Amino acid sequence: MARFTLPRDLYHGKGALEELKNLKGNKAIVVVGGGSMKRFGFLDRAVSYLNEAGMEVKLFEGVEPDPSVETVMKGAAMMREFEPDWIVAMGGGSPIDAAKAMWAFYEYPEITFEDLITPFSFPTLRQKAHFCAIPSTSGTATEVTAFAVITDYQKGIKYPLADFNITPDVAIVDPDLAETMPQKLTAHTGMDAMTHAIEAYVSTLHCNYTDPLALHAIKMIHEDLKKSYDGDMEARDRMHDAQCLAGMAFSNALLGIVHSMAHKTGAAYSGGHIVHGCANAMYLPKVIKYNAKNPEACARYAEIARFIGLQGESDCALTDALIAELKAMNASLNIPTCIKDYEGGIIDEKEFNDKLADVAVLAISDACTGSNPRIPTQEEMEKLLKACYYDLEIDF
Repeated sequence: MARFTLPRDLYHGKGALEELKNLKGNKAIVVVGGGSMKRFGFLDRAVSYLNEAGMEVKLFEGVEPDPSVETVMKGAAMMREFEPDWIVAMGGGSPIDAAKAMWAFYEYPEITFEDLITPFSFPTLRQKAHFCAIPSTSGTATEVTAFAVITDYQKGIKYPLADFNITPDVAIVDPDLAETMPQKLTAHTGMDAMTHAIEAYVSTLHCNYTDPLALHAIKMIHEDLKKSYDGDMEARDRMHDAQCLAGMAFSNALLGIVHSMAHKTGAAYSGGHIVHGCANAMYLPKVIKYNAKNPEACARYAEIARFIGLQGESDCALTDALIAELKAMNASLNIPTCIKDYEGGIIDEKEFNDKLADVAVLAISDACTGSNPRIPTQEEMEKLLKACYYDLEIDF
């Protein structure tokens, strides 16, 4: 038996933010990030709509990119003091992910972060509050997923938390918010969404319910991401829907080792973070080549290639065409080919190699590895990571 879980209600299209007027409750806490929602007026509008719904509103502002365990605990403490019956998270993936984890610690103050690391181990939520997610970026799709990524900076590890309990009750997918994204963020979040859809399609847990969502998302992203990057706002609006469809697919089919590697390299190095969507974009072509040694995965990559109009006389040729197309997309979006070139070389080569074995162990043990078409050995994961650092060919 398999399970397919989505938010109870999803409101989409321009002006959907106004649906906040119709939430039923007494108190709402709004969790936001670094200030873009305030600068562009969306935060004030959200608070006004919640007030119109008859709710007292409190703000938790300043959730950082790659939210920390400490931020989660601060937010949960505020929630316990304020006692909201709605948690409304607005912005990119970071504030929404952070709010999902805050929700657990609000309702269960006695649990520890370590209790939640094991996939699908959350206690039953909705004892005190319901959850509404409003994305401003077109990539993570956390508004419809059972996932949140929280960083333990003391350990230098990003943890993907997974549990159907943290799938939001309400998602508001209003493209007006996404039109404020800067160009670089548009590229990174868009390739994050592409990775979600492709990994979901070849996941060992894909099914008839996830496949159509993944394929259609891939086609939309392929057609619209570059246009969105270049400032076409109609394409930007369609990308906001496409990333959400990709999220519906991967939340239920799960992901693969592109994400395992991105999670475990993201915060591992002293030179700086590797932005998640950019990491996915760099690693995806390498992982496709690695996974294609599995005949079923190769056939499914070929199906993707055919669906977006690529040519090839065999599954292997079509898979290679897909890899080439993704590399071309990355180039058109000014995404580097490898970690060594990331942000002008901020990830030190010696540090990368010194930490290679440990990062490989962590990537293999990541929650996303289990649904990948091939389960890499330690040696294979180290080779994959080195290929992603130096832009080497995959032949194993």
